[in-house]
Amino acid sequence: MSVLSSKRFQKYFVPGIVFQSCVIAGGYGTGRELVEYFMGYGPLGGVLGMCIVSMVTWSIICGVSFAFAHGFKKYDYKSFMKMLMGPGWIVFEGAYIIFILIVLAVVSASAGSILHELFGLNRWVGIIGMSVAVFLLVMNGSELIEKVLSFWSFVLYGVYFLFLILVISKYSAHIGHNFASVPITGSWVFGGFQYAFYNLAIIIAVLYTIRHCDSQKEAFTSGLLAGLIGIVPGIILFIAMCGFYPTIMEQELPVDYILTQMKMPWLRYIFQIVLFGTLIETGSGLIYSITDRIAEGYKSRGRNVPKWTTPVTAVVLLVVTTFISSFGLIPLIAKGYGTLAWVFFFVYVIPIMTLGVYKLMKRV
Repeated sequence: MSVLSSKRFQKYFVPGIVFQSCVIAGGYGTGRELVEYFMGYGPLGGVLGMCIVSMVTWSIICGVSFAFAHGFKKYDYKSFMKMLMGPGWIVFEGAYIIFILIVLAVVSASAGSILHELFGLNRWVGIIGMSVAVFLLVMNGSELIEKVLSFWSFVLYGVYFLFLILVISKYSAHIGHNFASVPITGSWVFGGFQYAFYNLAIIIAVLYTIRHCDSQKEAFTSGLLAGLIGIVPGIILFIAMCGFYPTIMEQELPVDYILTQMKMPWLRYIFQIVLFGTLIETGSGLIYSITDRIAEGYKSRGRNVPKWTTPVTAVVLLVVTTFISSFGLIPLIAKGYGTLAWVFFFVYVIPIMTLGVYKLMKRV
């Protein structure tokens, strides 16, 4: 039996891996997100925000959310939010759809930028190529998505650790100097929470993976691990970026800037190709959460799911987000994510940590 198909791996690690795969494009794939929400507090302030605030917040809320989903057997976001908020679920759905549109737009813009920077191709080549790959993956269902995301996460972790080792070997003095000499400015706690909150909407996109768990305890444990699995690559990337502070603050694609400065073309190609594959992961995971919600809606009414729903939904979302991506990567991240952070604090974090915990305790 392979590791990927073992029951223990599916219970405890697949939810976190799928969470990480969906988070990465909107959370730290290009590095711009880390600049926006952490680097402004200085290298040390940024690491504190990520490790003490964002990671702990993700783990706790993932744990409670996964336990809630397993306890009430609600594995799509509509039935989950109805159980949590009653009629108020519709408010969350509106915010969630906007979130998906913005993240997919960031994915599209990033895909276009990556192939343009690597090969000089027109940005539309990357956008269309990514969209086609996402469409094909979504059409093959959740089982293939889980397998692809799990395998690619191993590849991603390997490349990120290699990247960190090579950066430290060349720029350890710069990294150490910046951590020691750059003062902490502003409230890194605020940045940590803001970053954590806008990414928490991803939890709803990975609920289907909780079906592997046999108990609420297993679901809660997988949630705690998800926070760690989700943020470790981001921490690795942030530490590497600190060697290029403060110049890195001005870059649209900080990761590509670092790779260019290192003058290792082979590493640049490998890293960006892996990142491109990860963008496909994120897009397919988010779109699948919508198609799964539609399918569950038909099933709950005792009706067969029309075959056209998945392809039509995927195409509509991809076309709309391709248009939104034309606004540019930096404005989407700075303005779109910043606003969504507080929207999800009110429509998800507060409900799951109050009503969710209460209903779980009452059920026990």
